[in-house]
Amino acid sequence: MAVQEISRSTHTAACTCEECVRVGHRRAVAAFLEKRDEFAAGQGVPAAVAHSLGASRQWVSDELTLSARSVADRSREAGSSWLYLFSRRAVLAVWIAAGVLLLVQVGTALGTGWSTARTAGLLTALALAGLLTVAARPQSVRGGLLAPIVGEDNRLSTSKTVPSAWVVLTAFAALLPALRLAASSPGPERQALYAGLALDRALPLLAVVSLTSVVAVLVRRVVSVRIMGQRLQKLPADRPRGVDLLTDDAGRGSFPDAQYVLVSTVVLAYAAASLARFPDRLPRLPWALALLMALSAAVYLAAKYAEGTRPLVLSVVRRREPGDLDAAVRPGDDIEIRGVGFVPPGAQTPEMLARLVVRIGAVHVHVPLVPVAGGFTNPSDAVLTVPVPAEVEPGRVEIQVVTAAGVESNRCTIDVAE
Repeated sequence: MAVQEISRSTHTAACTCEECVRVGHRRAVAAFLEKRDEFAAGQGVPAAVAHSLGASRQWVSDELTLSARSVADRSREAGSSWLYLFSRRAVLAVWIAAGVLLLVQVGTALGTGWSTARTAGLLTALALAGLLTVAARPQSVRGGLLAPIVGEDNRLSTSKTVPSAWVVLTAFAALLPALRLAASSPGPERQALYAGLALDRALPLLAVVSLTSVVAVLVRRVVSVRIMGQRLQKLPADRPRGVDLLTDDAGRGSFPDAQYVLVSTVVLAYAAASLARFPDRLPRLPWALALLMALSAAVYLAAKYAEGTRPLVLSVVRRREPGDLDAAVRPGDDIEIRGVGFVPPGAQTPEMLARLVVRIGAVHVHVPLVPVAGGFTNPSDAVLTVPVPAEVEPGRVEIQVVTAAGVESNRCTIDVAE
């Protein structure tokens, strides 16, 4: 992997600028991939441990774990640097949008002339941009404008992003006639502006804003309760990404999230078009679109209730190598733990895989990383292979898996012979 060299005259080893952090992360990833592929090819193992399969496997796993932790540290630093940079660029984008609105207003006024409505629209955009800038400043290290829509797992939250978009649109739609009212004189124009803010016109819009906000609160509650009850496994991401709105924690496409974002975008676009067409009143949504939003939100909320599984151990067997005899499980043997949910969504990184632990009686055994070209054969979501330590006493022993998220599986009992 090609890495851009940094001039030592301007950057030092302890430099934390964005470029140095990004280059440091690329270097750590390249070093880890090189080491993993080297071990997968059977190279780089010291002669002192090469004679023992178990010792060499443990040594390789420890080396990969240390390298994976270095990659994770660099990745978190790169994520923090990206958030700070995004906070500044997001504020700049808001003001650029206000400037674009000014150019559009000037362009459309060439044939018809400047009006009070155009002045109110421009002042509304400037006021909203100012409020967003003030709100983003204290959260610059957490992404600025992204901070309110980032979940506890450091991913963009679909349940928070949708109501946030509706709140911004509604605030703009309410502030625009308010400024026009301040500049209008008593007469038909003022009466028309008051009529545009009537409750019966705004009911569908208020229903959508309320519904999406309630869904955000309920989703937060559901996720918290399921995590505390060990029915849902959550792991933090290095940084939020736009694709988080359409995928699950593992990066796979999620139908409930995608349909919620799609329907919300379509209805929001209708509301924005209505506001552009009639700027003297709140967007008037048809009740059919409000019901469509309600149906989409119900599907999304139901999916949050249904998602998540606990790790489950189905069986434990002695692992037999080709040519080996069938026998009982004894200390020093490898056992194969079969089940589901050992690698929760978001735990596919080497650093998270290295956190898997198996309790064998009173002994805690870290699941070794077994590399192959392009990945790992152990651990996996359905099968874990670990050695039985010599410290395990013969007799009936309980097996339990503890995932990277800290969730414990059920207990499975096996017999360990002398």
